[in-house]
Amino acid sequence: MAQENAAFSPGPEEPPRRRGRQRYVEKDGRCNVQHGNVRETYRYLTDLFTTLVDLQWRLSLLFFVLAYALTWLFFGAIWWLIAYGRGDLEHLEDTAWTPCVNNLNGFVAAFLFSIETETTIGYGHRVITDQCPEGIVLLLLQAILGSMVNAFMVGCMFVKISQPNKRAATLVFSSHAVVSLRDGRLCLMFRVGDLRSSHIVEASIRAKLIRSRQTLEGEFIPLHQTDLSVGFDTGDDRLFLVSPLVISHEIDAASPFWEASRRALERDDFEIVVILEGMVEATGMTCQARSSYLVDEVLWGHRFTSVLTLEDGFYEVDYASFHETFEVPTPSCSARELAEAAARLDAHLYWSIPSRLDEKVEEEGAGEGAEEGAGEEAGEGTGEGAGVDKEQNGCLPPPESESKV
Repeated sequence: MAQENAAFSPGPEEPPRRRGRQRYVEKDGRCNVQHGNVRETYRYLTDLFTTLVDLQWRLSLLFFVLAYALTWLFFGAIWWLIAYGRGDLEHLEDTAWTPCVNNLNGFVAAFLFSIETETTIGYGHRVITDQCPEGIVLLLLQAILGSMVNAFMVGCMFVKISQPNKRAATLVFSSHAVVSLRDGRLCLMFRVGDLRSSHIVEASIRAKLIRSRQTLEGEFIPLHQTDLSVGFDTGDDRLFLVSPLVISHEIDAASPFWEASRRALERDDFEIVVILEGMVEATGMTCQARSSYLVDEVLWGHRFTSVLTLEDGFYEVDYASFHETFEVPTPSCSARELAEAAARLDAHLYWSIPSRLDEKVEEEGAGEGAEEGAGEEAGEGTGEGAGVDKEQNGCLPPPESESKV
C-alpha cells in the first residue's frame, strides 16, 4: 500500500532542464527546413504562378514592376524602330507625310505610346494611322500580350494578398502544454483560440510527435513523426472554435508517452507539432495554423486557467489569461504505473469489502443457531455459517453487481 500511495503522490519539484534542440516548426508556424542542392530547378518555372506567389513581398513587388516596365520598354522600342524604318522621324515637319503614329517624334514618345496602348489610356495626342499595316499588327499583338500580363500579375498579387496564412495569424496556441489528470487518467493538453469573430468552418486539430528513433535493424530515423490521438476516433478532433478550447491527448497504452514518468519526460528530447486546419468563413479558402512545444514547454502537474465567464446575456473570453496555468496534484509516475497501481487498488478493495450477500448469510447462520439452543449445537450452527461465509468470499460479485443486490 505504501508503494501504491507513493505512486499517487507528486514527486519533488525539479527545475526543467534547458535544451538546445533546434525547432522543426517555430512557434509562429514557420517550418524551419531549408532545401539545398536542388538540381531540378526547372520545376519551379513549370509552375511559375505558384513560384511568384511563394516569393517574399519585396521580390513579388520587384517582379510586378519589372513585368510592366520591361513590356512597355520592349514594345516602345518596336514602335520606335517602325517609325525609324519608315522614315517618320525624318518627316516630322512634312504635313503631306502620313506617319505610322501621329506625333511620335522620338524614343520617349514611342515609350509613352506603348504605355497608352497597353493600359488603354488613350490620351488622343498620339494615334496610329491606317497607312501602317505593321503598326496595326503590333497594336493587336501588344493588346493581347498586355491583357495576359495584366491577368497574370494582378492574379498573383490578389492571391498573395488574400493568402489564408494571414488568417492563421489570429489563431493562437497556448505558450505551454500541460500534463495532469483528467477523469483519473493522465492527459497531455494544450489550448487553442480564435481572436476573430468570424469563425473557422470545419475546423480540425492534429498533433505530431517529432522524435528521432532507431529501428530494430539499427536504422536511425531522424525527426520521426508519430501521431498523437486528440480524438480522431471519437470525433473530438473536429472543433466548434467559437471560444478557446483545451485539446486533450489521453496517455493510454497506444500513446508514445505511456511509459514516460515526470523525470523521464524532462530528460527526453522531442517536439510536439500541433496543426489546426479549417476554412475561412469570409473567403472559403483553406487555412492552416501551426505551432510546436519542446520538452521545456511541457509543464507536468499544471492545468489551464479558465478564460470564459458568464456576463449579462453573453459569454466573455479573457485572453489575458489565455496562456496562464496553475499547479494541481498530479502523480509523478508514468501512465502505465498509474494504471497498474489503480488496478491493484481496485483488486484490494474488491476482496476486502464484504458484500451484502455475505452479511445475509451470516444473519441466517446466527438465526439457525439461536433456534437450536446454546452450547455445542449453537457452535455447530455458527461453524456452518462460517463455512458458508468462507465459501461465498471466494466468488464475490463485481462492484457493479453489489450495488444492485
